[in-house]
Amino acid sequence: MIIANMQTNTATPWMPRLAAFGVALLLAGSVVFWVLRWPVADAGPPLPLPLASEDTPPVGAGVVARLLGAVTTPAEAAAAPEASSRFKLTGIVALGSGTGVALLSIDGKPAKPFRVGNAVEAGWVLQSVEARAVALGTQATGPVGLKLELPPRQP
Repeated sequence: MIIANMQTNTATPWMPRLAAFGVALLLAGSVVFWVLRWPVADAGPPLPLPLASEDTPPVGAGVVARLLGAVTTPAEAAAAPEASSRFKLTGIVALGSGTGVALLSIDGKPAKPFRVGNAVEAGWVLQSVEARAVALGTQATGPVGLKLELPPRQP
């Protein structure tokens, strides 16, 4: 018998399948390319770009940086008011030897009591209390940064 002596190949034909897949990808890519290049209705000539005249002031680098999302640094921001003009001493309860409580108003807000050693605001600590004056500094035991005095008594 001739059929019984025939050999059959049981290996899977991967090369023809891969080649067919590659040809299908190329065909799909070609179709997408030509669909995207399909002619559209003519919208007319392109609009001319406006040119900067000689009257137009030049654009500064800071403006461009802000448009691109740069954050302004504190040096570029408005200068902070001087500390002596921000703090106002309105009252004192001196307990002797530099301890006590001071009544301070910050930036025109209502006055609040602060004990010696407590933070008055970021970067300012109440260092000492005297009979008619208080000392503020950056640290509780450091050098005096600002000395505030009570206003003179009104008769």
